[in-house]
Amino acid sequence: MDKVVIIGGGYAGIYALRELVKSKNIKITLIDKHTFHNLQPEVYDLIANKSNIADVTVDLTTLCAGLNHPYLEYKNLKVRQIDHNTKKIFTEEKEIVEFDYLVMAAGTRTFFPTAISGLNNADDIKKLHRAMFFKQSFENELFKKIRDEAKQCADTHIVVVGAGLSGVEIAAEMAYNSRKFFKRGKFSCDNMKISIISSSDTILPGLTPELIRISHDRLKELGINVITNTKLQKCVDKYAFLSNGTKIHYSFLIFTGGVEASKITDELDVAKNKKGQIIVNEYMQTDKYENIFAIGDMAEIKNSAGEIMPPNVTIARISGTNAGKNILNIINKKKLIKCQPKLDGILIALGGQYAAGNIFNLFHVKGRLAYEIKKYVFTSYRAPLLKLIKTGYSKLRKI
Repeated sequence: MDKVVIIGGGYAGIYALRELVKSKNIKITLIDKHTFHNLQPEVYDLIANKSNIADVTVDLTTLCAGLNHPYLEYKNLKVRQIDHNTKKIFTEEKEIVEFDYLVMAAGTRTFFPTAISGLNNADDIKKLHRAMFFKQSFENELFKKIRDEAKQCADTHIVVVGAGLSGVEIAAEMAYNSRKFFKRGKFSCDNMKISIISSSDTILPGLTPELIRISHDRLKELGINVITNTKLQKCVDKYAFLSNGTKIHYSFLIFTGGVEASKITDELDVAKNKKGQIIVNEYMQTDKYENIFAIGDMAEIKNSAGEIMPPNVTIARISGTNAGKNILNIINKKKLIKCQPKLDGILIALGGQYAAGNIFNLFHVKGRLAYEIKKYVFTSYRAPLLKLIKTGYSKLRKI
Protein backbone atom coordinates (compact mmCIF):
# COMPACT_ATOMS: atom_id res chain seq x y z
CA MET A 1 0.00 0.00 0.00
CA ASP A 2 1.36 3.41 -0.99
CA LYS A 3 2.22 5.67 1.94
CA VAL A 4 1.57 9.42 1.64
CA VAL A 5 2.80 11.80 4.33
CA ILE A 6 1.74 15.42 4.70
CA ILE A 7 3.92 17.63 6.89
CA GLY A 8 1.81 20.56 8.04
CA GLY A 9 -1.87 20.85 8.90
CA GLY A 10 -2.38 24.40 7.66
CA TYR A 11 -4.64 25.52 4.82
CA ALA A 12 -2.62 23.89 2.03
CA GLY A 13 -2.09 20.65 3.95
CA ILE A 14 -5.79 20.34 4.76
CA TYR A 15 -6.78 20.86 1.12
CA ALA A 16 -4.28 18.20 0.01
CA LEU A 17 -5.61 15.85 2.69
CA ARG A 18 -9.23 16.35 1.64
CA GLU A 19 -8.25 15.37 -1.90
CA LEU A 20 -6.15 12.36 -0.91
CA VAL A 21 -8.86 10.77 1.27
CA LYS A 22 -10.91 10.22 -1.88
CA SER A 23 -8.74 7.14 -2.38
CA LYS A 24 -9.36 4.46 0.24
CA ASN A 25 -6.43 2.31 -0.91
CA ILE A 26 -3.54 4.42 0.36
CA LYS A 27 -2.12 5.07 3.81
CA ILE A 28 -2.12 8.77 4.75
CA THR A 29 -0.23 10.30 7.65
CA LEU A 30 -0.66 13.93 8.65
CA ILE A 31 2.19 15.27 10.79
CA ASP A 32 2.05 18.56 12.65
CA LYS A 33 3.82 19.81 15.76
CA HIS A 34 0.56 21.53 16.70
CA THR A 35 -2.64 19.74 17.61
CA PHE A 36 -4.79 22.22 15.73
CA HIS A 37 -5.23 23.90 12.37
CA ASN A 38 -4.83 27.63 12.97
CA LEU A 39 -7.27 29.82 11.01
CA GLN A 40 -4.67 32.58 10.79
CA PRO A 41 -6.74 35.25 8.95
CA GLU A 42 -9.25 35.23 11.81
CA VAL A 43 -6.76 35.67 14.65
CA TYR A 44 -7.44 39.41 14.54
CA ASP A 45 -11.01 38.72 15.68
CA LEU A 46 -9.56 36.78 18.60
CA ILE A 47 -7.38 39.73 19.57
CA ALA A 48 -10.40 42.04 19.31
CA ASN A 49 -12.52 39.75 21.53
CA LYS A 50 -14.94 38.97 18.71
CA SER A 51 -14.15 35.27 19.00
CA ASN A 52 -12.39 32.71 21.18
CA ILE A 53 -9.78 30.02 20.58
CA ALA A 54 -12.40 27.48 19.50
CA ASP A 55 -13.48 29.85 16.72
CA VAL A 56 -10.00 30.20 15.19
CA THR A 57 -8.76 26.62 15.47
CA VAL A 58 -9.76 23.23 14.12
CA ASP A 59 -8.71 20.15 16.11
CA LEU A 60 -6.63 17.87 13.87
CA THR A 61 -7.43 14.66 15.75
CA THR A 62 -11.19 15.05 15.36
CA LEU A 63 -10.80 16.35 11.80
CA CYS A 64 -8.92 13.23 10.73
CA ALA A 65 -11.47 11.03 12.51
CA GLY A 66 -14.28 12.86 10.72
CA LEU A 67 -12.75 12.24 7.30
CA ASN A 68 -13.59 8.56 7.85
CA HIS A 69 -10.62 7.11 5.97
CA PRO A 70 -9.56 3.56 6.95
CA TYR A 71 -5.84 4.29 6.74
CA LEU A 72 -5.58 7.92 7.83
CA GLU A 73 -3.65 8.86 10.96
CA TYR A 74 -2.61 12.12 12.58
CA LYS A 75 0.69 12.32 14.44
CA ASN A 76 1.59 15.17 16.77
CA LEU A 77 5.32 15.18 16.06
CA LYS A 78 8.17 17.60 15.37
CA VAL A 79 10.07 16.74 12.20
CA ARG A 80 13.85 16.92 12.56
CA GLN A 81 15.23 15.11 9.52
CA ILE A 82 14.01 13.89 6.13
CA ASP A 83 15.98 11.19 4.34
CA HIS A 84 14.85 10.90 0.73
CA ASN A 85 17.08 7.91 -0.02
CA THR A 86 15.50 5.73 2.66
CA LYS A 87 12.16 7.60 2.44
CA LYS A 88 12.08 8.10 6.18
CA ILE A 89 11.14 11.06 8.37
CA PHE A 90 12.89 11.32 11.74
CA THR A 91 11.20 13.22 14.54
CA GLU A 92 12.17 14.81 17.85
CA GLU A 93 10.04 12.20 19.60
CA LYS A 94 12.30 9.46 18.09
CA GLU A 95 9.43 8.12 15.98
CA ILE A 96 10.25 7.29 12.38
CA VAL A 97 7.61 7.73 9.67
CA GLU A 98 8.07 6.14 6.25
CA PHE A 99 6.71 7.55 3.01
CA ASP A 100 6.40 6.85 -0.69
CA TYR A 101 5.08 10.34 -1.40
CA LEU A 102 5.72 13.43 0.67
CA VAL A 103 3.81 16.72 0.75
CA MET A 104 5.66 19.64 2.31
CA ALA A 105 3.06 22.02 3.71
CA ALA A 106 4.58 23.42 6.91
CA GLY A 107 4.04 27.04 5.85
CA THR A 108 6.06 30.07 6.85
CA ARG A 109 6.96 31.98 9.98
CA THR A 110 7.78 35.60 10.67
CA PHE A 111 11.34 36.47 9.66
CA PHE A 112 13.22 38.45 12.28
CA PRO A 113 16.36 39.96 10.66
CA THR A 114 19.41 39.43 12.87
CA ALA A 115 20.70 42.83 11.75
CA ILE A 116 17.91 44.50 13.79
CA SER A 117 18.90 44.08 17.42
CA GLY A 118 16.19 43.81 20.03
CA LEU A 119 13.62 42.06 17.85
CA ASN A 120 13.74 39.00 20.09
CA ASN A 121 11.16 40.77 22.25
CA ALA A 122 8.78 41.54 19.39
CA ASP A 123 5.43 39.77 19.18
CA ASP A 124 4.89 37.25 16.35
CA ILE A 125 1.16 36.96 15.80
CA LYS A 126 1.54 34.19 13.22
CA LYS A 127 1.92 31.86 16.18
CA LEU A 128 -1.30 31.36 18.12
CA HIS A 129 0.32 31.31 21.56
CA ARG A 130 2.12 34.56 20.76
CA ALA A 131 -1.12 36.07 19.49
CA MET A 132 -2.70 35.15 22.82
CA PHE A 133 0.19 36.77 24.67
CA PHE A 134 -0.18 39.86 22.52
CA LYS A 135 -3.93 39.94 23.20
CA GLN A 136 -3.22 39.90 26.94
CA SER A 137 -0.52 42.58 26.58
CA PHE A 138 -2.90 44.80 24.65
CA GLU A 139 -5.66 44.36 27.23
CA ASN A 140 -3.19 44.97 30.06
CA GLU A 141 -2.21 48.30 28.49
CA LEU A 142 -5.86 49.31 28.36
CA PHE A 143 -6.33 48.26 31.97
CA LYS A 144 -3.26 50.20 33.16
CA LYS A 145 -4.61 53.34 31.55
CA ILE A 146 -7.92 53.22 33.39
CA ARG A 147 -6.24 52.07 36.62
CA ASP A 148 -3.87 55.03 36.70
CA GLU A 149 -5.91 57.70 34.91
CA ALA A 150 -6.70 59.70 38.08
CA LYS A 151 -3.01 60.03 38.93
CA GLN A 152 -1.37 60.02 35.52
CA CYS A 153 -2.27 59.54 31.90
CA ALA A 154 0.96 58.20 30.44
CA ASP A 155 1.23 57.74 26.72
CA THR A 156 0.76 54.23 25.39
CA HIS A 157 2.36 53.72 22.00
CA ILE A 158 2.08 50.51 20.00
CA VAL A 159 4.41 50.19 17.02
CA VAL A 160 3.65 47.84 14.12
CA VAL A 161 6.62 47.28 11.83
CA GLY A 162 5.60 46.14 8.36
CA ALA A 163 2.69 47.49 6.34
CA GLY A 164 1.69 44.39 4.42
CA LEU A 165 -1.61 42.63 5.00
CA SER A 166 -0.77 41.38 8.49
CA GLY A 167 0.55 44.71 9.70
CA VAL A 168 -2.32 46.76 8.32
CA GLU A 169 -5.01 44.39 9.61
CA ILE A 170 -3.66 44.15 13.15
CA ALA A 171 -3.04 47.91 13.40
CA ALA A 172 -6.59 48.66 12.23
CA GLU A 173 -8.16 46.14 14.61
CA MET A 174 -6.22 47.46 17.61
CA ALA A 175 -7.10 51.07 16.81
CA TYR A 176 -10.78 50.27 16.36
CA ASN A 177 -10.93 48.14 19.50
CA SER A 178 -9.20 50.70 21.71
CA ARG A 179 -11.39 53.52 20.40
CA LYS A 180 -14.52 51.45 21.10
CA PHE A 181 -13.20 50.59 24.57
CA PHE A 182 -12.63 54.18 25.67
CA LYS A 183 -15.88 55.42 24.15
CA ARG A 184 -17.95 52.70 25.78
CA GLY A 185 -16.43 53.24 29.23
CA LYS A 186 -16.20 57.02 28.91
CA PHE A 187 -12.63 56.78 30.22
CA SER A 188 -10.76 60.08 30.28
CA CYS A 189 -7.25 58.73 29.63
CA ASP A 190 -7.88 58.16 25.94
CA ASN A 191 -4.46 58.73 24.42
CA MET A 192 -3.39 55.40 22.99
CA LYS A 193 -1.21 55.83 19.90
CA ILE A 194 -0.60 53.31 17.15
CA SER A 195 2.06 53.73 14.47
CA ILE A 196 2.64 51.52 11.46
CA ILE A 197 6.00 51.63 9.72
CA SER A 198 6.51 50.76 6.06
CA SER A 199 9.90 50.48 4.35
CA SER A 200 8.09 51.13 1.06
CA ASP A 201 6.68 54.45 -0.13
CA THR A 202 3.18 53.22 0.68
CA ILE A 203 1.29 50.67 2.73
CA LEU A 204 0.27 47.35 1.13
CA PRO A 205 2.94 47.41 -1.61
CA GLY A 206 1.96 45.47 -4.70
CA LEU A 207 -1.78 45.96 -4.34
CA THR A 208 -3.91 48.20 -6.56
CA PRO A 209 -3.65 51.97 -6.05
CA GLU A 210 -7.37 52.14 -5.25
CA LEU A 211 -7.14 49.45 -2.58
CA ILE A 212 -4.12 51.20 -1.08
CA ARG A 213 -6.01 54.51 -1.05
CA ILE A 214 -9.09 53.03 0.64
CA SER A 215 -6.96 51.30 3.27
CA HIS A 216 -4.79 54.34 3.90
CA ASP A 217 -7.87 56.53 4.39
CA ARG A 218 -9.29 54.01 6.85
CA LEU A 219 -6.07 53.91 8.89
CA LYS A 220 -6.05 57.70 9.05
CA GLU A 221 -9.70 57.70 10.09
CA LEU A 222 -8.78 55.37 12.95
CA GLY A 223 -6.04 57.75 14.07
CA ILE A 224 -3.15 55.52 13.08
CA ASN A 225 0.16 57.23 12.34
CA VAL A 226 1.43 55.91 8.99
CA ILE A 227 5.19 56.22 8.49
CA THR A 228 6.50 55.31 5.03
CA ASN A 229 9.94 55.06 3.39
CA THR A 230 11.35 54.18 6.79
CA LYS A 231 13.04 51.10 8.24
CA LEU A 232 13.44 49.88 11.78
CA GLN A 233 17.13 49.84 12.68
CA LYS A 234 17.17 48.64 16.28
CA CYS A 235 15.13 48.31 19.48
CA VAL A 236 16.72 49.40 22.75
CA ASP A 237 15.02 49.84 26.14
CA LYS A 238 11.53 50.18 24.66
CA TYR A 239 12.71 52.63 21.99
CA ALA A 240 12.44 51.92 18.26
CA PHE A 241 15.21 53.65 16.30
CA LEU A 242 14.17 54.43 12.73
CA SER A 243 16.15 55.10 9.56
CA ASN A 244 14.66 58.61 9.28
CA GLY A 245 16.59 59.61 12.39
CA THR A 246 13.70 59.49 14.85
CA LYS A 247 13.05 57.19 17.77
CA ILE A 248 9.72 56.12 19.22
CA HIS A 249 9.10 55.00 22.77
CA TYR A 250 6.73 52.02 22.65
CA SER A 251 4.77 49.89 25.07
CA PHE A 252 5.19 46.91 22.79
CA LEU A 253 6.23 46.29 19.22
CA ILE A 254 4.86 43.88 16.62
CA PHE A 255 7.08 42.87 13.71
CA THR A 256 5.37 41.78 10.48
CA GLY A 257 8.15 42.80 8.10
CA GLY A 258 8.54 39.53 6.26
CA VAL A 259 8.32 35.75 6.30
CA GLU A 260 10.58 32.77 5.76
CA ALA A 261 9.76 29.14 5.11
CA SER A 262 9.74 26.64 7.94
CA LYS A 263 13.25 25.38 8.67
CA ILE A 264 12.12 21.89 7.68
CA THR A 265 13.01 22.84 4.10
CA ASP A 266 16.67 22.76 5.12
CA GLU A 267 16.35 18.99 5.30
CA LEU A 268 15.77 18.64 1.57
CA ASP A 269 18.40 19.07 -1.12
CA VAL A 270 16.08 20.82 -3.57
CA ALA A 271 15.91 24.25 -5.19
CA LYS A 272 14.81 27.03 -2.85
CA ASN A 273 14.52 30.81 -3.02
CA LYS A 274 16.08 33.30 -0.61
CA LYS A 275 13.12 32.93 1.76
CA GLY A 276 13.70 29.19 1.99
CA GLN A 277 10.57 28.40 -0.01
CA ILE A 278 10.80 25.31 -2.17
CA ILE A 279 10.71 26.06 -5.90
CA VAL A 280 8.19 23.77 -7.57
CA ASN A 281 7.17 22.96 -11.13
CA GLU A 282 3.69 23.27 -12.59
CA TYR A 283 2.68 19.99 -10.90
CA MET A 284 3.82 21.17 -7.42
CA GLN A 285 6.81 18.81 -7.51
CA THR A 286 10.33 19.65 -6.39
CA ASP A 287 13.08 19.94 -8.98
CA LYS A 288 14.84 16.70 -7.97
CA TYR A 289 12.22 14.36 -6.61
CA GLU A 290 8.98 13.55 -8.41
CA ASN A 291 7.54 12.00 -5.25
CA ILE A 292 8.04 15.12 -3.10
CA PHE A 293 5.60 18.00 -3.44
CA ALA A 294 5.55 21.45 -1.84
CA ILE A 295 2.41 23.56 -1.49
CA GLY A 296 1.01 26.70 0.05
CA ASP A 297 3.24 29.28 1.70
CA MET A 298 6.14 26.82 1.84
CA ALA A 299 6.42 26.80 -1.96
CA GLU A 300 7.37 29.35 -4.59
CA ILE A 301 4.43 28.97 -6.96
CA LYS A 302 4.19 30.67 -10.34
CA ASN A 303 1.22 31.24 -12.63
CA SER A 304 1.19 30.60 -16.37
CA ALA A 305 2.80 34.01 -16.99
CA GLY A 306 5.73 33.13 -14.74
CA GLU A 307 4.65 35.50 -11.96
CA ILE A 308 5.24 34.42 -8.37
CA MET A 309 1.95 34.14 -6.54
CA PRO A 310 1.58 35.78 -3.12
CA PRO A 311 1.04 33.46 -0.13
CA ASN A 312 -2.64 33.39 0.80
CA VAL A 313 -5.54 31.00 1.35
CA THR A 314 -6.59 30.94 -2.32
CA ILE A 315 -3.16 29.79 -3.49
CA ALA A 316 -3.04 27.29 -0.61
CA ARG A 317 -6.35 25.81 -1.79
CA ILE A 318 -5.34 25.59 -5.44
CA SER A 319 -1.85 24.18 -4.82
CA GLY A 320 -2.95 21.76 -2.10
CA THR A 321 -5.79 20.36 -4.17
CA ASN A 322 -3.52 20.05 -7.21
CA ALA A 323 -0.82 18.17 -5.29
CA GLY A 324 -3.39 15.76 -3.86
CA LYS A 325 -4.83 15.06 -7.32
CA ASN A 326 -1.39 14.54 -8.85
CA ILE A 327 -0.25 12.07 -6.20
CA LEU A 328 -3.36 9.99 -6.84
CA ASN A 329 -2.76 10.30 -10.59
CA ILE A 330 0.81 9.01 -10.23
CA ILE A 331 -0.41 6.09 -8.13
CA ASN A 332 -3.14 5.32 -10.67
CA LYS A 333 -0.76 5.87 -13.61
CA LYS A 334 -2.71 8.80 -14.97
CA LYS A 335 -1.52 12.04 -16.53
CA LEU A 336 -0.50 14.83 -14.19
CA ILE A 337 -2.55 18.02 -14.03
CA LYS A 338 -0.88 21.41 -14.29
CA CYS A 339 -1.56 23.79 -11.45
CA GLN A 340 -3.15 27.02 -12.65
CA PRO A 341 -3.03 29.41 -9.69
CA LYS A 342 -4.93 32.67 -9.88
CA LEU A 343 -6.33 35.08 -7.35
CA ASP A 344 -10.07 35.57 -7.03
CA GLY A 345 -9.32 38.87 -5.38
CA ILE A 346 -8.19 40.12 -2.02
CA LEU A 347 -10.05 41.25 1.09
CA ILE A 348 -8.52 43.22 3.95
CA ALA A 349 -10.01 43.53 7.44
CA LEU A 350 -9.76 47.16 8.55
CA GLY A 351 -11.20 47.22 12.05
CA GLY A 352 -14.72 46.47 13.23
CA GLN A 353 -17.23 45.69 10.52
CA TYR A 354 -15.18 47.43 7.88
CA ALA A 355 -13.07 45.88 5.15
CA ALA A 356 -11.78 46.66 1.69
CA GLY A 357 -11.36 44.42 -1.29
CA ASN A 358 -10.51 43.94 -4.92
CA ILE A 359 -12.86 41.39 -6.49
CA PHE A 360 -11.55 39.45 -9.51
CA ASN A 361 -9.54 42.56 -10.47
CA LEU A 362 -12.82 43.96 -11.78
CA PHE A 363 -14.03 46.27 -9.03
CA HIS A 364 -13.33 47.42 -5.48
CA VAL A 365 -15.57 47.21 -2.43
CA LYS A 366 -15.26 48.79 0.99
CA GLY A 367 -17.05 49.17 4.29
CA ARG A 368 -19.71 46.80 5.60
CA LEU A 369 -20.25 45.12 2.21
CA ALA A 370 -16.59 44.10 1.96
CA TYR A 371 -16.70 42.91 5.57
CA GLU A 372 -19.71 40.67 4.88
CA ILE A 373 -18.04 39.23 1.78
CA LYS A 374 -14.93 38.45 3.81
CA LYS A 375 -16.97 36.72 6.51
CA TYR A 376 -18.82 34.70 3.87
CA VAL A 377 -15.53 33.51 2.36
CA PHE A 378 -14.27 32.45 5.78
CA THR A 379 -17.54 30.70 6.67
CA SER A 380 -17.48 28.83 3.36
CA TYR A 381 -14.10 27.38 4.28
CA ARG A 382 -14.81 26.71 7.94
CA ALA A 383 -18.31 25.23 7.66
CA PRO A 384 -17.33 21.91 6.02
CA LEU A 385 -14.47 21.52 8.50
CA LEU A 386 -16.87 22.04 11.40
CA LYS A 387 -19.08 19.33 9.97
CA LEU A 388 -16.11 16.98 9.77
CA ILE A 389 -14.91 17.62 13.32
CA LYS A 390 -18.45 17.19 14.61
CA THR A 391 -18.53 13.77 12.96
CA GLY A 392 -15.05 13.00 14.24
CA TYR A 393 -15.90 14.08 17.77
CA SER A 394 -18.96 11.81 17.85
CA LYS A 395 -16.87 8.94 16.50
CA LEU A 396 -14.12 9.38 19.09
CA ARG A 397 -16.60 9.70 21.96
CA LYS A 398 -17.85 6.20 21.17
CA ILE A 399 -14.41 4.66 21.48
